[in-house]
Amino acid sequence: MTTHRGKILVLRGGAIGDFILTLPVLAALRRQFPQAPLEVLGYPHIAQLALASGLVDEVRPIESRGLAGFFARRGELEERLADYFAGFALILSFLYDPDGILRENVARCSEAQFIAGPHRPDERQNTHASDVFLKPLERLAIFDADPVPRLKLAAHAPGAQVARHPCGDLTRGPETAPFAGQEVGAAGGWLALHPGSGSEEKNWPEENWMRLIQCLQTTTRLDFLLVGGEAERERVRRLSARFRPDRFQLAQGLPLAELARRLQPCAGFIGHDSGISHLAAAVGLPTLVLWGRTNETIWRPRGDHVTVLRSPEGLPGLSVERVFEESKRFLSP
Repeated sequence: MTTHRGKILVLRGGAIGDFILTLPVLAALRRQFPQAPLEVLGYPHIAQLALASGLVDEVRPIESRGLAGFFARRGELEERLADYFAGFALILSFLYDPDGILRENVARCSEAQFIAGPHRPDERQNTHASDVFLKPLERLAIFDADPVPRLKLAAHAPGAQVARHPCGDLTRGPETAPFAGQEVGAAGGWLALHPGSGSEEKNWPEENWMRLIQCLQTTTRLDFLLVGGEAERERVRRLSARFRPDRFQLAQGLPLAELARRLQPCAGFIGHDSGISHLAAAVGLPTLVLWGRTNETIWRPRGDHVTVLRSPEGLPGLSVERVFEESKRFLSP
């Protein structure tokens, strides 16, 4: 094949975590074929991470109506998309295509080598998702790819141009006695907290977050970057009231690439089983993940400094004291 000169296309849908766990594929292709233009057909609000970090050269939206024809057997192929696919030497798809219809239709308009990868891991195999997504690259003689997602972006300080809470002056919550032990985070810095996720069952109880926030403020000199998405707006609003306004910044609904830049200089991150925890690990943060019932072997964030905390009783069984003690590992000077 002529991939060293031709263009490469990766088709990738899925949520934030799915895309981040596919970053090793993009990194491996970039290393193996450094001269080949590399594009992603995916959700731009997620795939922007690969573009901003230089892993790909271009991102195109996957939400095209014309793509539906490619999933119909002998469907009518939109000419614009047919010409687009014809411009690639290699197409690697992680879209759901159990009957190979997409592959057949792409072959009608493109001579590209087409490699079909899984859109999700087979849970029965109990293999980490990033290893599963790398497996198809063996057809390109890529066997030793780094399975850890890594993102490097130009960093912004967490406190720079991050919106303050819209309510302005925030009130302090009730005083809580700090846990016994040495002061942590004595040198200052920022700690990122993401108290939400895509599912309420993956969330640590809100009252536990309130106690943890109060304790961290009392026993550290850290400032706090509170991360939230649109679905978590009310939870984040309530937790915001627990912070001293001079030690708190809110990162609500930021574009992912911008959020990655805000996270990158932080001292650490505490969050749930969510795409944002995968993002924190990918930018290299010491990451503490409060884990529920998801299969950890397959879905845990991968990184050089990732700790997963879980309890046999599920998330409610994780005590505030245990989370705080574990946080000392990366908050201590």
